[in-house]
Amino acid sequence: MSSLDLIDYLHSLTSQALEKLKFPSDTFRIERCKSPELGDYSTNAALATSKSAGKPPMELAEEIKSAMMPDEMICADIAVSAPGFVNFSIAPAYLQNQIPGILSAGDDYGQSDRGTGQTALVEFVSANPTGPLTVGHGRQAVLGDTVSSILEWHGYDVTREYYFNDAGRQMRLLGESVFARYLEILGEKVKLPEGGYEGEYIREIAQDIFSMHGDSLKESSENPIFKELAEETIFAHIRETLRNTGIEMKSYVNEKSFYDDGSTESVVTALREQGLAYDADGAVWFKTSELGKDQDTVLIKSSGEPTYRLPDIAYHCRKVERGYDLIVDIFGADHQDTYPDVLAGVEKLGNKIDHIRVLIHQFVTLKSAGEKVKMSTRKAEYVTLQELLDSVGVDVVRYFFIMRGMQSHLNFDLELAMKESDENPVYYLQYGHARICNIIKFGEETGTVSTDDPDLSLLSTPSELKLLKEIIRFPETAQTALETLEPQVIANYMQEVATNFHRFYSECRVVTDDAALTTARLALVSATRVVLANGLNILGISRPERM
Repeated sequence: MSSLDLIDYLHSLTSQALEKLKFPSDTFRIERCKSPELGDYSTNAALATSKSAGKPPMELAEEIKSAMMPDEMICADIAVSAPGFVNFSIAPAYLQNQIPGILSAGDDYGQSDRGTGQTALVEFVSANPTGPLTVGHGRQAVLGDTVSSILEWHGYDVTREYYFNDAGRQMRLLGESVFARYLEILGEKVKLPEGGYEGEYIREIAQDIFSMHGDSLKESSENPIFKELAEETIFAHIRETLRNTGIEMKSYVNEKSFYDDGSTESVVTALREQGLAYDADGAVWFKTSELGKDQDTVLIKSSGEPTYRLPDIAYHCRKVERGYDLIVDIFGADHQDTYPDVLAGVEKLGNKIDHIRVLIHQFVTLKSAGEKVKMSTRKAEYVTLQELLDSVGVDVVRYFFIMRGMQSHLNFDLELAMKESDENPVYYLQYGHARICNIIKFGEETGTVSTDDPDLSLLSTPSELKLLKEIIRFPETAQTALETLEPQVIANYMQEVATNFHRFYSECRVVTDDAALTTARLALVSATRVVLANGLNILGISRPERM
């Protein structure tokens, strides 16, 4: 029985008490106690029922407590606290008896079948092939990959998809920028186009073109080779960087395909037919004022160039048509205002959208020596994701990008990331796993081998029981991560497990002269290793056995 089963048991125990008292039994929650001294779990049943029962919460809580008939092997004590909570203290025997199940489940501990037989599409990164992936792209990449892993952990068949813009103004500027550098190689003095790309990688691409064609293209500013080779080269680097981050995309979709097959034109036609698209000032407008916005928005500019809304609507219609049970979009904060228009358009075109979840993340600030590192893609004033990987390693990069909630701005502290000490949260987790592996190895070398039936009742100190309470929460935490699609839920939980393990280790010697106690504690640390290993696996972080 995991903490999920435990919560179900406490919920049932409370429901039965309410039914016995003839009070409503469907409006309460079971939650962890905020103050451990009050108990392990609590219910707000008395507070939720007080008004309909016509009794003060504290009085009602006492009645609910008296009506309960707990299994003493599960619930050791029930108490009431202000303003009307009923608190449960879990029996040590229950905690101790969870170890065999954790060890038996091993790599599968904490998994569920909630997504079994269902498919999920997760779109993330989707950076245009105009330059290397930046630190900002890195956060979205790791978030998307970890969200995908959470879904897979619960049985979903996940497709990781990269959608990119290979048409429009940005790509035109890319080609023009390469052409300008090509002319410079030929000795001509030229200016970059306004808004063009200034990175050294542009010069390198231009040099490759010169090496292949010499000066034969100097009169060919419209030659597509400048854009095409740039796109090919940059995208190859993007794929390599993603692989170095531990990410393999299953599917790639380009924006141009929706123009080529007429999808964008069909979207405009369909919106016109519904009175949701119209012409004004030489542009095509989307009547978003009828969909809850203060004003209408542009679909196609007067220049004839579409805004992102148009291909994005076509793309999402295609996503829905592909038949996924769940669609997840992970966007940066710059999409906050546009994605509602896209989803509204998709729905107005006759598609269901209730299975589409949009996750918005805030941006990243990279800090070195307390100072903010400038980031400008076009001016090449940025640290690339690959440079960050080379500096601090993939494990640190992945963890730092997910240790804060998506809605929180992330300050990436380079100095902290480089520390090999307990201050570094990644090191702290990995060191806990490595320390446990070393303890188990030492136990084996000393001849103390875990038996199939250790006396787990010997695990009775406060630090042992607290560690047990934490590790049985892993399935509950994994489920919360599935419901919220917030990777930091796993990361924060892992820190709690590691903290409680290190406290236990400092207070309780594992390998002792007492063979029975040693065997029991080895079982406990082995179960803790399972939890740390599985959590690190979800986060895509390595599980070292030695550090």
